[in-house]
Amino acid sequence: MSTAPAIEVGTRNSSVQATLEHFRELFNSLDAGNLDQLASVYSETVKFQDPLSSVSGLDQLTRYFAGAYANVVSCRFDFGEPVIAGGKVAIPWVMRLRHKRIRRGREIHVDGISNLVIYNGKVTHHRDYFDAGQLLYEHLPLVGRVIRSIRKHAA
Repeated sequence: MSTAPAIEVGTRNSSVQATLEHFRELFNSLDAGNLDQLASVYSETVKFQDPLSSVSGLDQLTRYFAGAYANVVSCRFDFGEPVIAGGKVAIPWVMRLRHKRIRRGREIHVDGISNLVIYNGKVTHHRDYFDAGQLLYEHLPLVGRVIRSIRKHAA
């Protein structure tokens, strides 16, 4: 028995599948030195939002990622099975991040999901959902201790 590469609702769209595969490859090779590759996946008018920022246009997205990747030692995504409905995609992931200023460069894991809209082979909308505490706040010396304590007692 074979496993489908994605859960699809509606009509199969090979352009969406190809763009999604390119998206995965891009985010597992992206670093501060190759941000020009964003243009291969994103439209010029892309709208991007995550818990930390919201930008419009490929130039603003490139600047945002330049700042985000400035102190990244390594970043890799383990992507889950996407759900595809026409040109809309929801794809879960676990980010494995090593950042010079977070946990002294040791790897952290952040769970998230990306909602994408793909049109004519390009991502036109990208919204990431993740716990900013899991990414940042839990790793700050004093605040992190408090947040970890709250999570422990809430569980």
